[in-house]
Amino acid sequence: MKVLLAHTPEMRRNYYGDRSLNGLRAAAEVILHESDDTLDAAGLVRAAKDADIIVADRMTEGRGEIFAQLPRLRAFVRCAVDIRNVDVEAASQAGVLVTRAGPGFVQAVAELALGFMVDLSRGVSRATADYQAGRKVEARMGRQLAGSRIGIIGYGSIGRYLAEIAKVMRMEVLVADPFATVSDGAIRQVGLDELLGASDYVVCLAIANEQTENLIGEAALARMQKRAVFINLSRGNLVDEAALARALRENRIAGAAMDVGRAPDQMPSPELARLPNVIATPHVGGLTPQAIEYQSLETVRQVEAIVKGEVPQGAVNAERWTRRP
Repeated sequence: MKVLLAHTPEMRRNYYGDRSLNGLRAAAEVILHESDDTLDAAGLVRAAKDADIIVADRMTEGRGEIFAQLPRLRAFVRCAVDIRNVDVEAASQAGVLVTRAGPGFVQAVAELALGFMVDLSRGVSRATADYQAGRKVEARMGRQLAGSRIGIIGYGSIGRYLAEIAKVMRMEVLVADPFATVSDGAIRQVGLDELLGASDYVVCLAIANEQTENLIGEAALARMQKRAVFINLSRGNLVDEAALARALRENRIAGAAMDVGRAPDQMPSPELARLPNVIATPHVGGLTPQAIEYQSLETVRQVEAIVKGEVPQGAVNAERWTRRP
């Protein structure tokens, strides 16, 4: 069988790795995408014309029209959790299996949240930038995490891990998630409005879908305390960016940090990133060797199963997979 690894060379360096590439080559003949440009639909059809399986990074869309044009294709394997830009229904109609990787980035993202909280509380980035620019550095009173209150929106795998870190840091932990049950007596589950009004640090880890679009907007931000900060490590579409920018410019909240946004590749929007009370990183929450290897090796295991005609872990439409080997 032949596998197209759709990652650009840069994406391969950061998000796949030699160990996973060697594992893929042991399972099938691998076709590498060598251009620096992400494959669009037409380019993907050309590149995958002889492929049985596509292993795609998060930037490579699985648009509906590609599946009918690739009669040889058996599976579309996503080396990421997010498959919102894959037309699963079109793939299913064509009998093509779609899979996703599991969240191997739980610890990495939670650690970044902790770093954001420390930075926002102590002015680390701001002081460093002033020193490097040769400006006079103001010694500002900071805030310690111990004794502060963290509000976690979304009690999934990352939220649970972050809550444990926060407890060790002697923080009071609030959680808002209508679909989760919190059994830990040290964590208080509350409604979103109460969390927003009571928290010093609001960390958004909710699932991104139609129901959570602009979850954090004008009304939500108005409920936050003036000393509070907002941290987004989920997806940009959970936030009304214009409303957040107004709240930051008017100092209605103390600051914000974000690793995601509505810019290309889910990166923070430049308009927000430029604000002086904002810390922005270019979607690197899961960019650690351990996290990346977890997901890329999972795609190797998925390809190995597909080659054998087996349904791999991470399959999302197995019941409609008719193009089996």
